[in-house]
Amino acid sequence: MATVDTSIPEHATGAAAHLVSHRSQELAVKLYGSWFCPFVQRAWIVLEEKNIPYHYIEINPYRKEPEFLALNPRGLVPTLAVPPDDHGNPRKPLYDSTIIAEYLDEAFADTTEYGPRFLPGDPYERARCRLWIDHINTRIVPAFYRFIQQDPSDKSALAEVRADFLEQLRLLVREMDDRLPYFLGEDFSLVDAMLAPWAVRLFIIDHYKPGGVGIPAFEHGGENEQDWDRWRGWFDAIRERKSVKGTMSDAASYIEVYKRYADNTTNSLVGQATRKGGRMP
Repeated sequence: MATVDTSIPEHATGAAAHLVSHRSQELAVKLYGSWFCPFVQRAWIVLEEKNIPYHYIEINPYRKEPEFLALNPRGLVPTLAVPPDDHGNPRKPLYDSTIIAEYLDEAFADTTEYGPRFLPGDPYERARCRLWIDHINTRIVPAFYRFIQQDPSDKSALAEVRADFLEQLRLLVREMDDRLPYFLGEDFSLVDAMLAPWAVRLFIIDHYKPGGVGIPAFEHGGENEQDWDRWRGWFDAIRERKSVKGTMSDAASYIEVYKRYADNTTNSLVGQATRKGGRMP
């Protein structure tokens, strides 16, 4: 059995630490998360965007405490404790970041009390969003981890994973509404929330991999300049979004934690799946 490094710093820093301190009150909705985890940040962004009262509880997912395993036998974050049903009967917690995000959008749908809906009302547009969320989950996210875990001394392989990652990004960008700034134009959607945590972690690849991510600079995108200009507009909007900025720790904290991925020494379930070419846990 793989040995997992349990020495991850146990507390958020920066803006995320400030947010945690304001989300420490006991409430029915509880987000069990880890400050460094992009999957957790997805759920966290949705909770903040929709103004849902919740209690944030920090978990080290590499230490499977019995109390947490009782909630989620898989021991994964994010895990969401949800309110009882209308008859007061308790409900089992939910996990998987995409499922949690959709649940929150549907369960807290009253826009007079909570934030706007995250998926369009039109059935076709809603289905199209889910199609591209699947692209993020099955193409972009795995490509990110292949990139960060790639041995930089193998220049050919590094170039290959970089090219694949950029192509998966570009395919998504080409589906974005021409109106800025978000995937659907003016409205921040579930597609944006699902990609944002990895977008704002691209600086980690720039830090650890020679040549960095490789997104072309302004007016240097060649025949794909229009696509990359659209990406720049989207990225600038995302990184300034209050829900995204507020759920981020200091950059140095991520550099420290993700060194395990950059060195390909991590034995997290994500790291193991990446090595095997398997599905993300």
